[in-house]
Parts: sequence; C-alpha cells; structure tokens
Amino acid sequence: MKSSSQKTLSLVVGAIALAVASGCKSHEGAYQPVNAQSHDYERTSNFVLLDPGAQRSVTSGSAIQSMTLPDGRLRVMAPIRNRENRRIQVQVNCVFKDEQNFPTGDETAWRTLFLDENATEGVEFVSMNDKAKNFTIRVRQAR
Repeated sequence: MKSSSQKTLSLVVGAIALAVASGCKSHEGAYQPVNAQSHDYERTSNFVLLDPGAQRSVTSGSAIQSMTLPDGRLRVMAPIRNRENRRIQVQVNCVFKDEQNFPTGDETAWRTLFLDENATEGVEFVSMNDKAKNFTIRVRQAR
C-alpha cells in the first residue's frame, strides 16, 4: 500500500507526463515557433526563436515550405512575421540536417531582416549539397 507522500508524488509525476504528452502533438504541414531556451528544440523543430525578443516579436507567418530540387538539394521558403506595432530588426539563418535530424555541416550565414509593423517577409534558403533532408530555421534579435 502506498503512503500519502508516494501517492502525491505519483500524481505529480503523472500530471507532468500528461502535460508533456499533450504538448507533443503532430502538426502536419504547419511549423510552430518554439522557445529554444527552454529545451533542446533545435534538433526536433523546424522553426526556432532563440531569444526573448524574438519570442515576443516574431512568428512564422504561415506554413513553411520545403522541396527537393532536381539536383537533390533542399530548398526552404519561410514567411517571417512581425507581431509588433513597430519596425523590428532580426537575424535569420537555416541549419540543414540529414534524415535523422543531425546537422550536415551546411548552415547559412545570418541574414538581417527589417520588418515593418505587422509585416511578413519571405526568406529562402537552399542547401549546398544533397545530404540535407530536414532543416531548422533560427531567428534571433539583430546584433
């Protein structure tokens, strides 16, 4: 028979497991922005906001699109949306990954983006080789 403290601990652990499981839903075709500082989401997410300023001000406008070019390289197109009522400056880059979500060594340079009030601007990235099968787009405040 379990003691009162063991029952409480079991309930807490169960509640945490339920909360984690409910947050891991599949969104086919839609990429949800993720807080990269809380967990290691860069390995599993396709769109990551790297700092509090980006988390507050930026989101991906609509679905991120990717396609394999005839030569095997991966092309990624992403709308970056300013959620603020002011002009902001952010930096964005793309890390290309293999089929198991490990970086291939193919990472784009940071690109500075100026976004007007509530504006959306598309960015495009193309991998350098045919090893890329997945990707992570990273956004941070401009430095």
